Amino acid sequence: MLANKSRIKHQSFSKLLLSIARNIPGQGMTIRQLIDQLGERGLLTVCMVLTLPFLIPLSIPGSSIPFGLAIILAGMALILNRPLWLPQGFADKEIASDSLKYILESGAKLLAKLEKLMRPRFLVLTEADMMIRFNVFLIIFSAFLLMAPLPLPLSNTIPAYAVLFLAAGSLERDGYLLIAGYLLIIISLIYFAVVALLGAVGMEVLFLLTIEDYLGSLMA
Repeated sequence: MLANKSRIKHQSFSKLLLSIARNIPGQGMTIRQLIDQLGERGLLTVCMVLTLPFLIPLSIPGSSIPFGLAIILAGMALILNRPLWLPQGFADKEIASDSLKYILESGAKLLAKLEKLMRPRFLVLTEADMMIRFNVFLIIFSAFLLMAPLPLPLSNTIPAYAVLFLAAGSLERDGYLLIAGYLLIIISLIYFAVVALLGAVGMEVLFLLTIEDYLGSLMA
């Protein structure tokens, strides 16, 4: 079933987002209502939509953990072949009309460019059930990286693009997009490793300076 779900053809996803953007109620829309608007587009499409706030210059404070968790739950639902379950607190979280419209319209422009490039190719990465599950597992892993609460540039953006490319590549059986997703995961891991290393070096320097100041005060 997982293989069948990932091979459903989804045309004009960007146009669907524009259509949803034009019909947002004045009071905004909840996450549950937004997902319902996607209809039968599938869980991979839900993953793509949930990355949009991190791909454009608009911040929704505190969104990385709940959105990342929702992507993880969507990935698990795909693997287990079950309907998507979301915590009520997240599903009923309302996004303001202006913010949601900006997210969807900006996301539509981005995806319209991506749609021109997408086509079935390098099918060795998309046909076998083992590879399909592996790609979904990487979506889940990328979502964990997305959830990292680091107030640093690109800490959410790189994993979000990884999820987008992996989900889109799985939907359209585009092995090149999947490879791009793999590379972005590697870049994310390198980025986090460098941040951790710099943080460790900074802590060590701070510790040594503290000790030096303490010893200096004793000898004064």
